[in-house]
Amino acid sequence: MKLTGAQIIIETLLEQKVDTIFGYPGGTILNVYDALYDYSNRIHHILTAHEQGAAHAADGYARSTGKVGVCFATSGPGATNLVTGIATAYMDSSPVVFITCNVSENLVGKDSFQEVDITGISMPITKCNYLVKDVNQLADVIREGFAIARSGRPGPVLIDIVKNVTAEYAEYEYLPMEVHGAHGRLAAMQRRAAHDLNAPQINLDDIQTLLDLIRQSERPLVLVGGGVIRSKGAVPAFRKFVETLGVPTATTVMGGGALPGNHPLITGMIGMHGSRASNLATGECDLLIAIGCRFSDRVATQPSSFAKQATIVHIDIDRSEIDKNVQTDHHIIGDACRVLELLNQSLPAKDLAAWREHVFSRKEPPLLSDGELQPHEILETIQNIDGQAIIATDVGQHQMWSAQYYHFSYPGQLITSGGFGTMGFGMGAAMGAKLGNPDKRVVLCVGDGGFRMNCNELATVQHYNIPIIMVVFNNGTLGMVRQWQTLLYHKRYSQTTLDRGPDFQKLAAAYGIASARVASQAEFEAAFRKAADCGEPYLIECMIETDKTVHPMVSAGSPVTDLLLD
Repeated sequence: MKLTGAQIIIETLLEQKVDTIFGYPGGTILNVYDALYDYSNRIHHILTAHEQGAAHAADGYARSTGKVGVCFATSGPGATNLVTGIATAYMDSSPVVFITCNVSENLVGKDSFQEVDITGISMPITKCNYLVKDVNQLADVIREGFAIARSGRPGPVLIDIVKNVTAEYAEYEYLPMEVHGAHGRLAAMQRRAAHDLNAPQINLDDIQTLLDLIRQSERPLVLVGGGVIRSKGAVPAFRKFVETLGVPTATTVMGGGALPGNHPLITGMIGMHGSRASNLATGECDLLIAIGCRFSDRVATQPSSFAKQATIVHIDIDRSEIDKNVQTDHHIIGDACRVLELLNQSLPAKDLAAWREHVFSRKEPPLLSDGELQPHEILETIQNIDGQAIIATDVGQHQMWSAQYYHFSYPGQLITSGGFGTMGFGMGAAMGAKLGNPDKRVVLCVGDGGFRMNCNELATVQHYNIPIIMVVFNNGTLGMVRQWQTLLYHKRYSQTTLDRGPDFQKLAAAYGIASARVASQAEFEAAFRKAADCGEPYLIECMIETDKTVHPMVSAGSPVTDLLLD
């Protein structure tokens, strides 16, 4: 049947089982929004307050559901407002398809009103991007874009469509997602993108080599990253792997949930704000098995010294990550789930009791309370009331406290900007996570600095009655930067003090959202229980002492074993 390009876009999204779109309309994408009007009973569109909020919401939806998120925006500033969100998804391997519309083809390249080369801008931060000028190719491009976004190492795809294509007609044939590979034109396009669409073939000799290294090892340590979270089915295989071996296991921020945070084998987070047990173990292990992590500078703070006494093995689906940051002694290229399944078939019996006892003897003692509201009390209270809640964070001290003190128990329970460190990410991500998981409680942990960057989305939260609980860690400063200024810049607090408005409770009230301000653990618990019971959006402002620090801490560029704050 003949449909307009705009109708083809919506029909193809339905093929991909899309039920939710986040976006913001504008002139060049109006044909698409006009077509969307007729599909309002089949696709739910969330109008955010800003395109960046839409990008983060689509990202949070994708991370928490495992589906591909979808975001719409218009040309020019609408498209460029997505860039931070695209980069955030790219750095954390989150599958999101961004659909923008550009000026008509006859106006491209003429500095037309609201024209921008968004494909050129986004090229370094997408798995793939397209500029569609032929309505006859539109459906297959969208199908391929979704396939690339979800396959291999997931990531964002941008599809930019010139406006005239959205008005032109073409033949459209419904093609269920399950039979795309048999479709001639699409199959040809997929073959051109085979490196993205198929997981690498695993070398069985590499599997045997790692098994031999495990047999020989007396002090092994496992490091788990976000690749295990992203790989479908990998978490059960990973848990079987570490539990069979009884091996101490450290986690990156993005690896939260691969092993429950209170599991007897977990040593805690590793890196700049990693636990003593994890960081010191990297300096003493004789075999380090890193699965689905990038060895970023927040993990391997000094790559040349990172686990230098150990045999380092890296398992990753993306060949480009091997030896990029840390030189390895052995590597296995492949999907984490399949690699772990192969390893689990022949794991040797190990007695690591003495090594485990040594590693865990370095764990930090329980934190104490002094009457003031402590960050760990906030997270532990949330844990005690609902340990299955999805925690979305912004970036800063509260992010690290959340990773340290909340015990994540399943993939997608922690939604955070790990690679790009995007302040302003949390509110949109929390909205997307809640809309994708209506039966789960979603808690946004955000600092007062980050909250100022995304509080415009209170309008979205209120309008759609998205019942997220917003926990603002208000210490009146850009806390993480102030912490560095205290330790490394002689307490010269240049431009980090936030001695200004707004009054967060009055701001929430302006949007019709209930709130509470708390200064003790008892007050926080009462407010959180009220928020959990009300079934509506709720903001809790937690008054935190200005100089609370995240500890341990390692200075950038120093060995991960040199703890500045211990």
